[in-house]
Amino acid sequence: MDTIYMDHAATTDVDPDVIDAMLPYFRHYYGNPSSLHSFGAKAAQDLEDSRLKVAKGINARPEEIIFTSGGTESDNLAIKGIAYKNSRQGKHIITSKIEHPAVLNTCRFLEKKGFEVTYVPVDNSGIVNIEDLKDSIRTDTILISIMHANNEIGTLQPIDEISKIAKTNEVYFHTDAVQTVGKIPIDMEKIDVDLMSLSSHKIHGPKGVGALYIKKGVSIEPILHGGEHERGIRSGTENIAGIIGFAKAFELATSNLENNSKKMLKLRNHLIESVKKRIPESYLNGHQTKCLPNIANLRFSFIEGESIVLMLDMKGIAASTGSACSSKNLKASHVLESIGLQPEVSHGSIRFSLGKDNTLEEVDYVVDSLETIIKKLREMSPIAKM
Repeated sequence: MDTIYMDHAATTDVDPDVIDAMLPYFRHYYGNPSSLHSFGAKAAQDLEDSRLKVAKGINARPEEIIFTSGGTESDNLAIKGIAYKNSRQGKHIITSKIEHPAVLNTCRFLEKKGFEVTYVPVDNSGIVNIEDLKDSIRTDTILISIMHANNEIGTLQPIDEISKIAKTNEVYFHTDAVQTVGKIPIDMEKIDVDLMSLSSHKIHGPKGVGALYIKKGVSIEPILHGGEHERGIRSGTENIAGIIGFAKAFELATSNLENNSKKMLKLRNHLIESVKKRIPESYLNGHQTKCLPNIANLRFSFIEGESIVLMLDMKGIAASTGSACSSKNLKASHVLESIGLQPEVSHGSIRFSLGKDNTLEEVDYVVDSLETIIKKLREMSPIAKM
C-alpha cells in the first residue's frame, strides 16, 4: 500500500485545481495590486474577487475579510489589535487553557505588557466550563478568545453560547476557526463573533496565507505598519498568488463540505471503534460526538506516543502526537493535561486527522498496523509488564 497520510490537522496537500488557479500569477499576472497600470488593476480586481469568494464561503461581507500570512498572524492581529485599541477601557482578557500556542503565547506576551489574562478550564472532554467563563468576566474585560474546535482532540466549543455571554457583557469575542473551515458549516449570520481566524493550508491551499474576519463596525489597532494595505489593517504587499490559491481552496472546501464531512466522520468512527475493539487499554481523548468529523486522538496505556509515531512512519503511515506547532517538544500536551490526564498517561496519545481522500481500506491498514505496533511496544515496556 502507498504512503498513508493522516495528519491533515497539521497541514494538507495542495489541491491540483488550486495549483492550476495559482500558476498564472507567478508568470503572467504578477502585478502589485497597489500599482496604477493594467498589471496592478488586474491584480487588484483578482484580489477583490478572492475576498468575495472567501466571504461567500462563510456568508460574510467582502469588506469583513482581511488577508494575512496565516492563522498565527490572524490570531495575533485579532488579540493584540483589540487589546491595544481598547486598553483605556480595560486590560483583562479571557481565553481557555487548551488554545493553540498562537493564542496562548500572544496572551502571555500581553501579560508582560500589563494586561491580565484569565485561562478558563475545560472538562474532561475538552469543553470550556461556561460557568467559569461567566464568573471570569469583570468590568475591565475587553476580549474573550475561545477556539471553535481544538486542533489536538477535535472537541467543538459552544460558540453560540459563548457569543451570547460576550454580547450580554459588551465584550469582544474572537474565535480561532483554523480547524473548522471545510469540516463543519460556518455562517457569520448565525455565528455572532466579532473576529475569526482562518488559514489556507488546512484546506488544501498553499501555506503562508490566511485571513481574519472582522465584523463590520469592529475596530482594531494594526500590528504591522507600512503602506496601508488591506484597509490599513494589515500592511504589506498582498500575496496575490497565495490569496488566489486560498480563495480557490476555500471555494472547494465549502462547496463540498457536506459530502466530505460525512465521509470523514464515517472513517473516524470506524477507526475509533476498530481500535477499541481490537486493542486493549485504548481510549478516545476528547468528545465522542461534539467534535470535528476528522480528528481522533487515541490513547494507549503503558507506552509512549513518539515510539508509535516513528513505527507507524516505518509502515508508511503519517500521524502525530499532537499539534505540529509543538510536536518537537517532548513535554506533555497542555491540551491533554487540561482535560485531566497525567503526563505519564497522556504521553501514549496519537492524533489521527483524516482528509477527504482517505479511504476505508487505509483506515483498516492503520488499525492492523497499530495492533501489531502496540503489542510489540508493550512487550518491551517494563510498565506494561508490571
